[in-house]
This record gives sequence, C-alpha cells and structure tokens, in this order.
Amino acid sequence: MNKLEALINTISATMFFGAALTLVCFSIGLIVQKKFKLKILNPIIISMTLIIIILNVTGISYDTYNNGAQLISIFLTPATVCLAVPLYEKLKLLRDNLLAVMGGIIAGVAANLLTIWGVCVAFNLDKTIFATMAPKSITTAIGMVLSEETGGVVNITVAMIVITGNTGYLLAETIIRLFKIKSPVAKGIAIGSSAHVLGTSKAVELGDVEGAMSGLAVAVAGIVTVVVVPLLIGV
Repeated sequence: MNKLEALINTISATMFFGAALTLVCFSIGLIVQKKFKLKILNPIIISMTLIIIILNVTGISYDTYNNGAQLISIFLTPATVCLAVPLYEKLKLLRDNLLAVMGGIIAGVAANLLTIWGVCVAFNLDKTIFATMAPKSITTAIGMVLSEETGGVVNITVAMIVITGNTGYLLAETIIRLFKIKSPVAKGIAIGSSAHVLGTSKAVELGDVEGAMSGLAVAVAGIVTVVVVPLLIGV
C-alpha cells in the first residue's frame, strides 16, 4: 500500500468523512449554480455526480461513505417539519381553499400511485418493485421508512425520490407555463404533491403562497401515501 492509498484509507475511516464530503460537494454545487445560473446545474445533481466520481476514483466503498453521510439524514425530518412555518402564515388562504387544496393533493397522490401500478402491470413486475417506486413523490424522510416497511429496496427508493425531486425542480416552472396555470395555490399543490421537498424549493422561488401550499402538499401527500400503499400491497 502506497502513501496515497494509506492517506485515503485513513481519511475515509473517520466518522465524519461521508458528511464532510457531502457538504463540500454540495457547496461546490452552490458555487457553480450561482456562477452560471443554469437550472440544470442543480447543487444536488452536481454534488451527487462529484461524490460518485470521487468514490469511484478513490475506490472508497459506498458503505464507508454512508457511515458518515447518514448523519446528515438526521436533519431530514426537522427540515420537513419546518415547512409548516410558511403554511402557518397562510392559514386564512388555506381555510378559504380547503376543499380544492385537499382534492388537489389526493388527485396528485392518486396519479402517482396509479401510474406506478400501471407500469408494474404492463411489465409484469412484482409488489417489491411497486413498494420501491411508490414513495418516489414523497419526502425522503417518509419514503425511506415506507419502502423498508413494505418490502421495497430502500437505496433504489432514495434514488427515485431524488430523481423525481430534481426533475420537478427543473421542469415545474416550464410545465406551469405550458399549461397556463395562473393560481398560486394550484401551482404549489401541483409541485408539492409530485416533487416533494426538492420541488418545494422551486415553489418557494415562485412565491410565498406557492411555497406554503407546496409545503402542505408534501406533508399531506406523505401521510396519504403511507396509509394507502400498505393497503394496496397487502402488508
């Protein structure tokens, strides 16, 4: 073993290596996005790409990286709960549009689950695949637990959630413009129920109402999905 390999092994063996690498790569992503101002240069996409490259080049295993990186997941749940703050500030708007809001969220969840069910039926996929894909439109904190408890493959579920969220972040504004959606409430509900927290970051950019409604959609869509998916699978 040469000195470089020994150094890599020593650094990667530290408890906080994965968390530190994640934060450094994400910071680089923020810098790149700020400099070039392109939607495709999402900090999450950039950091994921950098981490994959670094792990492959150095030969560090995913398990070694994840020992420290999983520390960051501790903050997922409180970060999700914080979405209630802008919603609290828009309570009157929620009360005035309660039926429309709840109907929109339920429609979003139904569209997600029916689409996945249709794919599974069309390609003769078993319930493990359905359990893995079903949480793709809810926040990671909830989706990981749901996938594990219903027999899904958690790592693939996380990947699906990230891909869905980033796709929503990149395309939400374009789709809204394409379908000429004017209502800020409708925009927020559509984004939050389909692209969870990552999509909500785009909703916040669009406006306070969009952000508040998207945050509500994330929470309610997560609850509805958690209740419905086990019933569909028969767990």
